[in-house]
Amino acid sequence: MSRGTDFYLLDELLTDRERQMRDRVRRWCDTEVAPAAAGFWERAEFPVELAEGYGRLGIAGASIVGNGCPGVSFLAEGVIAAELARGDGSIATLNAVHSGLAMTTIAMLGSEEQRARYLPRMATCEALGAFALTEPKHGSDVVALETRARREGDEWVLDGHKRWIGNGTVADVVVVWARDDDGQVGAFVVEHPDGAEHPVPGYHARKIVGKAANRGVWQAQIRLDGVRVPADARLAKARTWNDTNYVLAKSRQTVAWEALGHAVAAYEAALTYSLRREQFGRPLARFQLIQDKLAHMLSDITGMQLMCTRMSQLQARGQVSIEHAALAKLNTGDAARRVCAMARDILGGNGILLDHHVARHHADIEAVYTYEGTDSVQSLIVGRAITGLNAFR
Repeated sequence: MSRGTDFYLLDELLTDRERQMRDRVRRWCDTEVAPAAAGFWERAEFPVELAEGYGRLGIAGASIVGNGCPGVSFLAEGVIAAELARGDGSIATLNAVHSGLAMTTIAMLGSEEQRARYLPRMATCEALGAFALTEPKHGSDVVALETRARREGDEWVLDGHKRWIGNGTVADVVVVWARDDDGQVGAFVVEHPDGAEHPVPGYHARKIVGKAANRGVWQAQIRLDGVRVPADARLAKARTWNDTNYVLAKSRQTVAWEALGHAVAAYEAALTYSLRREQFGRPLARFQLIQDKLAHMLSDITGMQLMCTRMSQLQARGQVSIEHAALAKLNTGDAARRVCAMARDILGGNGILLDHHVARHHADIEAVYTYEGTDSVQSLIVGRAITGLNAFR
C-alpha cells in the first residue's frame, strides 16, 4: 500500500489545529490554484483572484502574534509554505514576499506603534507588501547596499535603485532598505496611501519581463528618485546589517519549506503518471528504472521533511540560527531541483507540457534555488560555521 510522501509518519507531530490549517490550504490549492496555475504561468499574468483568495485564507503573517495575524506555530508556518508551493510557485512566492519578508520585517523590527499601523491591513491583504533589498549591482553582495536615505527635517528622502523586488509593482506597502547619512543600514516603509496604482512621487516601478520561472508573480526594477517618507517610517529596530540578517534567516527557512513543496508536487505528478501511463504493454511504474527514480525522489523528500521539521522545532525553542537556515536552504534547494528533474524525465515528452504540472515546478524550482541566497552563498555561511573562517572576504 502506498504511504504517500509521509514515509516517516511526520503527520503525527502536527497538532489538530496545525493539521486543520494544512488541510484547508491544501484544499484551496487543489481546487483553486492548481487548475488555474498553468494559465497564468503561461500568460505571465498576476493572479489577482488567487491573491484575493490567499487573503481570505487568513494565513498572512502566519507565526506573527497580534495585530490581526494568526499567530500559528513555526511548524504550521512551514507546512503552509510547503503546501502553497505544492500548489504553485508563484503563489508561494507571493506569500514569501508579503508574509515572510514584508510583514515579518515590520513585526521583527518595527515599534509597537508601527506594527499596529501596518500589520492589520496586511494580515487581511487589504494592503499587499513588498521587500526591497536587492539592487541591480548587488545580489549576493547586497551588504554593499548603495541606496541612500538622508534626513531632511521630519522626513527621510530615499534615492537609489532596486531589482528583483517581488510585488514591487503591485504592493501598497514597500519595505525599502537603505543606508543613512551615518552609513547605518535601515528599513524604511514606503506606503502608497492611494494604492499601488498611484505610487508616491519619485517611486518608479517597472515589471521585469522575459522570466522563465515564477511567471505568475511579478518582480520589479524600482527607481527611488527623492521619495519622501515621514521620519517615523523608519522601522525602530532596523539599525545595522545584523538586523537585516535576522529577517533573511527567517525567510530562508520559509524558502526551504517551499523547495519541499515543489518536490512533493513533482513527485506526486510523476507517480500518478507512471501508474497510469503504459508502455510496452505495462505501466511505467512496473519498470525497474522508474521505481529506482521514485525511490530516490522519496528519499530526497523525506530528508527534506526531517530537516525542515527539526528546524521549525529549534525555531520554537529559540535555538535556530542563520547557519541552520542556510544549511536547510542549501539542502532542500539542491534536492528539490533533483526531484523535479527526475519527475520531468519520468514524464518523457509530456514532461514539458504545462498540463501535467511538472514543467511548471521544474522551471520554478530554478528561482527557489537562487533567491534568498544562492547555493554558493549558503555553502559559505555553513562553511564559516564549520571552520570558523570567513571565506566571503
